[in-house]
Amino acid sequence: MSNLNSSSSCGSFPKYLEHFSGDGKAIGVLTSGGDAQGMNAAVRAVVRMGIYTGAKMYFIYEGYQGLVDGGSNIVEAKWDCVSNILQVGGTIIGSARCKAFRTREGRLKAACNLVRLGISNLCVIGGDGSLTGANLFRKEWSGLLEELVENGEIDKDTVQKYSHLNVVGIVGSIDNDFCGTDMTIGTDSAMHRIVEVIDAIMTTAQSHQRTFVLEVMGRHCGYLALVSALACGADWVFLPESPPEEGWEEKMCLQLSENRARKKRLNIIIVSEGAIDTQNKPITSEKIKELVVKNLSFDTRVTILGHVQRGGTPSAFDRILASRMGVEAVLALLEATPEIPACVVSLRGNHAVRLPLMECVQMTQDVQKAMDEKRFTEAVKLRGRNFEGNLKIYKRLASKVPDDKIVKSNCNVAIINVGAPAAGMNAAVRAAVRVGIVDGHKMFAVYDGFDGLANGKIKEIGWSDVGGWTGQGGSILGTKRTLPGAYLEKIAEQMHSHSINALLIIGGFETCDRIKQSASGTKRRVFIIETMGGYCGYLANMGGLASGADAAYIFEEPFDIRDLQSNVVHLTEKMKTSIQRGLILRNENCSVNYTTDFIYQLYSEEGKGVFDCRKNVLGHMQQGGAPSPFDRNFGTKISVKAMDWITAKLKGSQGTGKKFVSDDSICVLGICKRDLQFQPVAELIKDTDIEHRIPKEQWWLKLRPILKILAKYKACYDISDAGKLEPVQHHGEL
Repeated sequence: MSNLNSSSSCGSFPKYLEHFSGDGKAIGVLTSGGDAQGMNAAVRAVVRMGIYTGAKMYFIYEGYQGLVDGGSNIVEAKWDCVSNILQVGGTIIGSARCKAFRTREGRLKAACNLVRLGISNLCVIGGDGSLTGANLFRKEWSGLLEELVENGEIDKDTVQKYSHLNVVGIVGSIDNDFCGTDMTIGTDSAMHRIVEVIDAIMTTAQSHQRTFVLEVMGRHCGYLALVSALACGADWVFLPESPPEEGWEEKMCLQLSENRARKKRLNIIIVSEGAIDTQNKPITSEKIKELVVKNLSFDTRVTILGHVQRGGTPSAFDRILASRMGVEAVLALLEATPEIPACVVSLRGNHAVRLPLMECVQMTQDVQKAMDEKRFTEAVKLRGRNFEGNLKIYKRLASKVPDDKIVKSNCNVAIINVGAPAAGMNAAVRAAVRVGIVDGHKMFAVYDGFDGLANGKIKEIGWSDVGGWTGQGGSILGTKRTLPGAYLEKIAEQMHSHSINALLIIGGFETCDRIKQSASGTKRRVFIIETMGGYCGYLANMGGLASGADAAYIFEEPFDIRDLQSNVVHLTEKMKTSIQRGLILRNENCSVNYTTDFIYQLYSEEGKGVFDCRKNVLGHMQQGGAPSPFDRNFGTKISVKAMDWITAKLKGSQGTGKKFVSDDSICVLGICKRDLQFQPVAELIKDTDIEHRIPKEQWWLKLRPILKILAKYKACYDISDAGKLEPVQHHGEL
């Protein structure tokens, strides 16, 4: 298997990209509407993928305004123009509202500016309004060109040559308000800003027993409010899609006071800026504060986050998402025909897909129409299964059901953490405990992994015991890498003595989801970074994609000295240009002989006179710190789904004397392609490289060529899934 970083792995030009050759084509890229973290990563990917395929690339500055004004607002983009922008927030090509483009006269000027430069392919990065404008422009294109001929501004040959405008959209919106995609660019970064503030607020709120009302963005979509409420375990949340029922004022105050009575020292209320009641009247942060102070006399503060949610560097998730979407957008443009509707690149599960642009826009507008007409249940469903599922989970976890209303199952369920500590474990435990209690089970916590289970470190755990766990890093229950094999008899005795009917195991093959390494600001310096992951190269690969690395060495793709030499030569030539920094990632177990020290010494020696090197072994810092919003919410949702599965299994066996001996009674839950799936361990074994503790097939290896292409290497890129315009569905359920 050839190394991804090898410059000779696929010949001069990959055969299967010939169909997507951009020779003779020109592509313009613009950002429009509100800015979102990750837009620069998308711009970078579009420009570099376009150049890679042979297309001529153009920046269109200041959105549609630049399209209308033309001149210096539309300039050719070279490879180096998008260097060192991956980690920059906002958009380097600017974004502006444009009234002129809303008129036919303005669009006529825009068409003239494009066609004179030979641009008939447009990638628009923005929200639904921006994408709607692009689609209208596409529909009018032929008529606009005919009018330009009549005005004598272009000739008929030009019309024939550029008779059709191809348009592809990429959604950039921190609100995640676009139907058809699981996530929009900027949403994850905005969630990071919100959760950082909430975590900081919670410390001062606990010190003074305060109530905080936190207002987040989302005039028409409550996604940020809902997911941040899940991520911090908020007492109450207000959303435009799901207004509180009549009499909510008394219910909210009762819940706040009950939580205080359980010795909870703080209350957090999350409010979407577009929150309304059932009569479509606004519910403001100040109104909520006045209500709490008047009815409960709680010390209450209001914090309005505002545009801080748009600021800062994009998260690793947004960088990777934007890069994948940018690459897919170029492929979609090069394959577009007059018969294929304008499409938008979306995310479903872990797949980038193409959807009909206007069908997605229409579905998005239908949500607002449903809210305007007070059809709130329908509005929630239109938002998609992801949104609807989040709301249901929040309601299950936020408010404790009275004990006399819980139907007892007479089943005991234990929860245990195993393997290395991972961010999000505590959120998963909290969710499992609370869902189990509501389902009527008696919940037990096992401390210190299988070692603790064998030695009887088992204790009943209640609803209030897991309060405030979502934002805690590591494993509060404690975890060890001890395998159960040596303790099977003791474990069986303990499970029998505590009458454990089911065991939820959280952990396994350890990993973490985020790596940050900044090498910007240094002068011609190459950083050699070693990441964790055991024999799994996920962190190195995805970290490389998120940071714009020049190479990422992983166990899954063996490499030799020739590959290393090729990489060094490539990087040396690159550093002789305006590029001033290089980044090399190495998975800790990628090679026995080509160690981090070896690679560091090789690059240092070969780079003499051109660049110097630094190395850094990140180590266990990758496992530390507070969990990300994704980890908190994914841990919560996957744990709820696991407990629902356990409950269904327990109910199915009650009264039958049935014992769980079948393969499907021991399952692993995780994402498989686009869905959460339970996979029997017996089946999992045959799909797993047990020795190295990794799957035999890794879905993310298909993203390796993107890392290579964007670092200016030739690559074999599997595009077998590309080219299909998929039907619009609601957001995926995760």
